[in-house]
Amino acid sequence: MSETPGKQQNTAAFYGQAVASFAVAMAATTVGIYNLDADTWVRAFLAVAVLYLVTSCFTLAKVIRDRQEAGRLVSRVDQARLEKLLAEHDPFEKL
Repeated sequence: MSETPGKQQNTAAFYGQAVASFAVAMAATTVGIYNLDADTWVRAFLAVAVLYLVTSCFTLAKVIRDRQEAGRLVSRVDQARLEKLLAEHDPFEKL
């Protein structure tokens, strides 16, 4: 009854694909902004906007992960309490 779910691990291929995808997207965006036919201040504004968007995405992903891990911890504590109650309960105690 005390099955604890194992920690999810991503494969090396998935991790590599995520890193490569991020690198390609950032490189493509950088090249696109650099080659844009616009004033320097417009390109600088777009570069800062992209950097802000990337940092916001990392922060959002961390907040979502932290909330999910906290929920998992609470459910494990509740499961441990239930197991303790069931182990201590004797249905024939009052007979």
